[in-house]
Amino acid sequence: MTVPHVMTVQRVMTVLHVIRRSVRIGVREYRTIYTWKTWLSAWFVRVLAQVAFFALVGRMLGAPEQTRFLLVGNAVVLAAMSGMFAVNMVSSERSGGTLPLLAASPTHPAVVLTGRGAYMIADGTVSAVAALLVASRLFHVPLDWWQIPPIVLLILLVGWSAYCFGTLIGGLLLGFRTVQTIATNVCLVSLMNLCGVNVPLDSYPAPLRWISAVLPVTHGLRGVRLTLAGHLSEAAAQGALEALVGAGWLAACLLTFTRFVRRGRRLGTLDFAT
Repeated sequence: MTVPHVMTVQRVMTVLHVIRRSVRIGVREYRTIYTWKTWLSAWFVRVLAQVAFFALVGRMLGAPEQTRFLLVGNAVVLAAMSGMFAVNMVSSERSGGTLPLLAASPTHPAVVLTGRGAYMIADGTVSAVAALLVASRLFHVPLDWWQIPPIVLLILLVGWSAYCFGTLIGGLLLGFRTVQTIATNVCLVSLMNLCGVNVPLDSYPAPLRWISAVLPVTHGLRGVRLTLAGHLSEAAAQGALEALVGAGWLAACLLTFTRFVRRGRRLGTLDFAT
């Protein structure tokens, strides 16, 4: 075995070790927020009510297709909502004074942040799938058992791509703590308005459709709708596009954090946020 190959294997093992430890820290952090009882009685009731509200709007319009459209869109976007909480997670690292430690770690800081926030992706996926299953029963929206596995995978991709997007936004706003909560809400509303959650993409002018094509949610949600319509091959293509979008935001995140860390090391500004 050559030396470069050994170094590559060691580097991969180091990254996997950091991810594993980061995931454990994130899970412990999540357990301080919710137990399964409080998750069901508080968080899940809240997100289910949100989905039901928009589905009721469709029912008031007297259009079953509109009810289904709004129900599916607002259920799937829950995965993105949890993923976008990464904006605040990134700022908490600097506020807590742990960002310099991440910069000194043997891996890229984004690796640690990705592992720590894995629970957000998992929570968003579970919330979205559960809300979709329950709401579809309540509003008599057809959903066959064989459609569930591909839908879960598509929703997982939505949560992952939104998390990459949120981590990037959080990194860009590290020096502006006062606007991070506002930025999270603005991004969420933008995703709901631009990604076909409540309005069909065909209704948008071409420039907005171009923007929506590179945002999280758009392709994953379209894939879920195609799966419910029975078009699995087209849904798979949309899932691939959602993964590509997430990879693009992840690459941008890595580049941004690399530049931030190098600048912080040079200027000595990797400390508490001001």
